[in-house]
Order: sequence, then C-alpha cells, then structure tokens
Amino acid sequence: MSPDWSGSPIAWWAATNVDRVTTPPDRLDGLIADLFARSEGISLAFVVQQRGEVIAERYGSQPENIFQPEIAVTADTTLTSWSMAKSITHAAVGLLVADGLIDVDAPAAVPEWVGTDKAEITLLQLLEMRSGLRFVEDYVDDGVSHCLEMLFGESGPSHAAYAAALPLDHPPGTFYNYSSGTTNIIARIIGDIVSGSGDPDERRAAVESFLHERLFGPVGMTSATPKFDGAGDFVGSSYVYATARDFAKFGELYRNDGVTYQGVRVLPEGWSEHARGFSALDPENGCEYGRHWWMWPEIPGSLVCHGHEGQYIVIVPDRELVVVHLGKTPSDETAKLRARLRDMIRLF
Repeated sequence: MSPDWSGSPIAWWAATNVDRVTTPPDRLDGLIADLFARSEGISLAFVVQQRGEVIAERYGSQPENIFQPEIAVTADTTLTSWSMAKSITHAAVGLLVADGLIDVDAPAAVPEWVGTDKAEITLLQLLEMRSGLRFVEDYVDDGVSHCLEMLFGESGPSHAAYAAALPLDHPPGTFYNYSSGTTNIIARIIGDIVSGSGDPDERRAAVESFLHERLFGPVGMTSATPKFDGAGDFVGSSYVYATARDFAKFGELYRNDGVTYQGVRVLPEGWSEHARGFSALDPENGCEYGRHWWMWPEIPGSLVCHGHEGQYIVIVPDRELVVVHLGKTPSDETAKLRARLRDMIRLF
C-alpha cells in the first residue's frame, strides 16, 4: 500500500512514481519544509527530479515590496537564472562545436584584439575564466564593480565590447578570475557566427531563433526566455528566464551527456565531461570551477550551475538526480544554502 502523502506541503508524484523514490518521503519533506522556513534567505522554487521524473517540488512567494504586493510563485512562474545562464552559454558553444563552426582551442574571434597582447586568448581560456583580463565581479555599490557597470551602468550598448576593452592583467591561461564579462565576450562570438549582422534587431532574432530551435525546443524548455543587450547580443552571463521545471530539463540534458529525454542528441558526445575540465578551486566559495560549470567537492561527480542569490541546478549522475533551487539568498549566506542542498542530495 502506498503511503499517504496528501497532507504534505510538497507536491509528490506518488501515484505513478512510488517505485522511483529512493528516499523516505517524510525525511525529504522535512528538509524541504526547513528550506522554505529558513531565516537566511527566501526560497521561491524547488524541484527534485530523479531518472527524468519530477518526484518533489515546492513553491514560495515573492515578498511584498514598494513596487508590488506579495506574489505567489507557481510551477508556471518564470524566474531569472542569473549566472546559471553561463552554463547555457556553454551549451550554445557546444552546438557550434557540433556544427564545426567553432574551435575552442583557437584564438577567440574578437576584432578588437587583433594585433594586441590579447590576440592569443583562446575560447577555451574564456570558458575556464583564465583570459587574464581585468574584471571585478563584485555585486556591491560601494566599490569598483565591472559587473554592475556592464549590466546596469553606462558601459554602452555592447556588454562584450566593454569587457573586451578592459586591460590584460595576466598572461592568458595563467590566472583564474571569475568574470561575467568573459561570458558576454563568448556570447558576442556566438552572435557573430549565428547572425553575422551588425544590426541589433537582426542579431537578436537570429540568436533567439538559434537558442530556441537548437536547444530550448528539443529539450522541452518552452518557458525559456533569453535577454539581450543593446547591441543585440545574448546576455549569456546573467539572463535566461524559465520555470524551475524547465531549468531541471536543462540539468537533465547534461546528466544524459547532451541527449534529450526523447533520445535525441543535442550536444556533442562528451560535452558534459568537457564542462568538468578543472580550471580552479574558487577562493571565495570553495567550489571547483570547470568550463562555465561548477563542481561541489563534497558531492563527488556533481556538476552544478550557480546563479547570484542562490540559484542552483545540481546534477548528480550516479544518483540519477537533478535538483533545482531558485530564490533570493544573500551572498554571505549561500554557503549555508549549499549545505542544505547537499544534505538533501545525500538522502538519495
């Protein structure tokens, strides 16, 4: 007889998937309840997917502020990726690798760098955050932040042009520095290949079509909405809006090495493993950085998307698991959030 979970605040897919659940529901239920009741941040959406099936999910509320009343988050609510978009940018690069249109080991095609000391920076070094370019990623207003200037300041219409113009502080490939500017340089390269037009509207239309036809559509991410800068380039550092379930579908794509739930190969064989290529142990969060993806040392084999304020897609292949958390957690509290998520993952 199946257990009665009808009174749980968690939406359990018990009717058809009881045999798929590998952990006692009440234990996970309690940890999820604690997650949404925590004082160190706000959880807006949480999804656990195992073997491609959603086995648990819960949604919170956008808090009231001076601009809006409290708004309930549902399975249909699209929320921002923040830097999880960097991993989607890695996927877009993979599509072009599969097409034979890009070589990650070759110097990056950045017109401003021709004939300069930046000319030998490779696309792989950009993916590994080892370009050597100056970039301060801080998200605070009381100091220098190239990230805030690029995304919200007076940096001009092209995020990539702003980042590409910053000075080279280290020889390419020798120094790790996490940089949203680096990703937007990659995003412009994608736009150059996919569109080739200098017209912002034409570039945007071409890249948007490319992402939907080649990535979001085949994966089933029907809610996915990328955002673009004034030059018409995908803001690959920061902006894809989607539902929690659709972010889980993206995680599932990488769990299955680029193959969709329908058995269609989208990314090159081995592209998920490519994402794991170790670049550095990040000194700020203690996580390992690969190629626009993260790894958690405490969860061997994990592959993780990180986003500002506690956005995570956690993939654990040996547990056949994808976990998505979306919310608003202060940067100095995200370590506690990651610990909570690890505790849940260890139940499986």
